[in-house]
Amino acid sequence: MSTLTWQWIILIAVNVVLFWVSPWSNKVNDFFRGSHNDTPPSAFLLTSSLVICWLFAKSITNAADLGYQFGIVGGVAYAGYYLSFLVAGVIIYRMRTKGNYKSIHHFLQTKYGKGAIILFTILIGFRLLNEIWSNTMIVGSYFGEKGSTPYFASLTVFTLLTLAYTLKGGMRTSIITDLIQMAFFVLLMVIILGIIIPETDGGVKTFVQSGEWSMAQGVNLLLVALIQVLSYPFHDPILTDRGFISSPKTTLKSYLWATVIGASCIILFSFVGIFAKMRGLEAPATIGVAKFFGTILLLVMNTIMLTSAAATIDSTFTSTAKLVHIDLLNEKGISVSKARLTMIAIAVFGTIPIFFNPEILSATTISGTMVMGLAPIFVFWNLDAPKISYFASVILGVVFGFWLVFYPVPTFMLLSEGKYADLLSINLFGTIACFVVFLLPILFKKKIESTN
Repeated sequence: MSTLTWQWIILIAVNVVLFWVSPWSNKVNDFFRGSHNDTPPSAFLLTSSLVICWLFAKSITNAADLGYQFGIVGGVAYAGYYLSFLVAGVIIYRMRTKGNYKSIHHFLQTKYGKGAIILFTILIGFRLLNEIWSNTMIVGSYFGEKGSTPYFASLTVFTLLTLAYTLKGGMRTSIITDLIQMAFFVLLMVIILGIIIPETDGGVKTFVQSGEWSMAQGVNLLLVALIQVLSYPFHDPILTDRGFISSPKTTLKSYLWATVIGASCIILFSFVGIFAKMRGLEAPATIGVAKFFGTILLLVMNTIMLTSAAATIDSTFTSTAKLVHIDLLNEKGISVSKARLTMIAIAVFGTIPIFFNPEILSATTISGTMVMGLAPIFVFWNLDAPKISYFASVILGVVFGFWLVFYPVPTFMLLSEGKYADLLSINLFGTIACFVVFLLPILFKKKIESTN
């Protein structure tokens, strides 16, 4: 059989297995909060779910490509984003134990009103759509050239099969399949590393010593990650939804473990890109390395992309259902059937743009910049801030994001050289500006109150 035939067999087989193991549930707590007969997920289940949902196809492809560009520095830089788990875990823990908030939307509704909910939903809505198309495009790239019939056919079938098993049990299905997908990921990553490391003179030491620790060679991106982790995790409902489904202590423990495991996996997967660079293979690194070693590794790489992409997309479906029916509509007597229809709708709307190939499909990093205004809102979640603080900070962050997209950054603002110099400057100055406009109304409010 041809390689392409084997790839189709794997695509269908993986999803059939996931459909078979997925539990069916019509219970509201199981479907929306991942419980089992109203018992919340354990720390083990929650940790595996958090990790694999962020080890999505686009993410591990980025890790390999950054390893290709900058060596181990690129891997560490991208792993910096996984400190998002640490930041979100600590803040959500305090929001739950000190503020008694039940969700991110509950917090925003209580402190800043319906307008804040609408603005926030627009931001995370783009994120959810982005999760679908960015991951299915990676899957499609293993089946054919971008824009080809095999490309479109594979990503469409993949999306439909992932939707099929997710419809069975919502968040409960996602939690259970995440554990299986995480085990798949670790096994396949060990196989890949077990092939490329022995083929490299000097072994692991060669990988660790690759790259140059300079601003222009990846440190720029590391600093961007360290800035963005203050805001980035809070515009990802896949990550934050899991912060409210188990006990606060269990949740905090899971987020801390997810930080370590997720960052480690990203650094290790960057070895693929480092190997590709050392051997002079063409980018993208994952495909280049897979083709270098032949059919077997290509199929392994294909499988790891399928499992990681499926984990993220099924979580996207469940988070969208929760967003619409619990966070926005706040339905009484929530209908699981309606939630399933919402999942079908987001699958359609998240896939259709791929066929039109808009430039915005590649704007993942830019979306992280546009939400910088969320940083002060969650870092200072317990401050008595007026509504103007929220809107000023969020809107200013979006303005800086659009600036980065549509206008060049003036030379005098650049703090360094290299590929990510403009991204670093915008994120640093923009985040500082967002903190300022968030805090100023609080200071004015206190001054007025003290005067009266």
